[in-house]
Amino acid sequence: MSLKDIFCQDKAIAILQRARASGKLAHAYIFAGPEGVGKFKTAREWAKLLLCKNPVIEKTDPAEFADSCALCQSCRVFEAGSHPDFNPVYKELLEFTKDGKGKKTPVDLPIDVIREFLIAKVPTMPMLSERKVFVVSEAERLNASSQNALLKSLEEPPEYCSIILLCTRMERLLPTTKSRCQIIRFAPIDEDRIIDKLKEMGIEQKQARYFARLSQGSLGCASQWAKLELADANLYRTKRELVNSLATYELADALDLAQQFLGESKKIAAAWADLDKTTSRTDINRRAAKSLVQIIVLALHDAMKLSVTPAKGLINFDQKEQIKKLAGRFDTEQAAEKIADCYRTLRWIDSSVNEKLIFEELLLNLAVSDRIVVS
Repeated sequence: MSLKDIFCQDKAIAILQRARASGKLAHAYIFAGPEGVGKFKTAREWAKLLLCKNPVIEKTDPAEFADSCALCQSCRVFEAGSHPDFNPVYKELLEFTKDGKGKKTPVDLPIDVIREFLIAKVPTMPMLSERKVFVVSEAERLNASSQNALLKSLEEPPEYCSIILLCTRMERLLPTTKSRCQIIRFAPIDEDRIIDKLKEMGIEQKQARYFARLSQGSLGCASQWAKLELADANLYRTKRELVNSLATYELADALDLAQQFLGESKKIAAAWADLDKTTSRTDINRRAAKSLVQIIVLALHDAMKLSVTPAKGLINFDQKEQIKKLAGRFDTEQAAEKIADCYRTLRWIDSSVNEKLIFEELLLNLAVSDRIVVS
């Protein structure tokens, strides 16, 4: 893969190319945008270019386009996953810190990981290339202590050092962190491109279209759901059952339905864990549960939309009758309140609240017009 293979992020890549051509590379960047839109892929290929010994330069109008050569020693070692000057930083590295062996992967990005795998390594000279590149995944999970520890490295890194923070929630970064980095925005991926990619993977048209819309422009998320579907996780079937239940179920059914979808969440997580060996099981459990909540959010969004506009561009285009019933249960204001409940549920999932209680609370609240508080 190369920078040319990254699609729908031309503006972000053009900013980097202009900086390189002018010799004005920033020492620290924030790649900001939704999950799964190519931030890590761009960071990886940009790092490969910065480390390349013989970059390929193409003259384009109005500027030049540089890419890695894929042939030099640096590129070969990079593609083998063993480049000593490329340093991905992610929370699962906690296991390899001095005092981290056996510790459970936390929600936040631990300060020990930042200290040992970034701050301590920044001053050391490159071993193979002329530069060193650090790419910090999930920078929004850096707590205040981790960000404050990182400030000096962001402000005064050696000339040979580049640091890239990948972030989906800019509001979680301190002003002092943002002020020391150049921010590059990444846009959602075009729906048709996502559909084409999913069909190439073997997903049927209807399912590809739904997953593309569910992902809200995230090729990474849509591709992950497609892999789950191909692995017989039955995410699409679960979605159809969930939307159908939302349209028709009563308060008395709420706890049974919560138990049913807790079970589905566990099945999806089990299939996900088989596909992804690098992410902690705790995080995978969270992502599976959040995927089901996201299905509910977008069904409610469809119901709101149906209340004010014709049935055009629905995410649940394949279940229009169920969405009409859902719109009949909740007016626009009520649907908005239910969506707010769902986003609160997402925060609870991130905070590791018991999933059984989360699903019960959510489905009880969705069963009636007036909000029920479960203590």
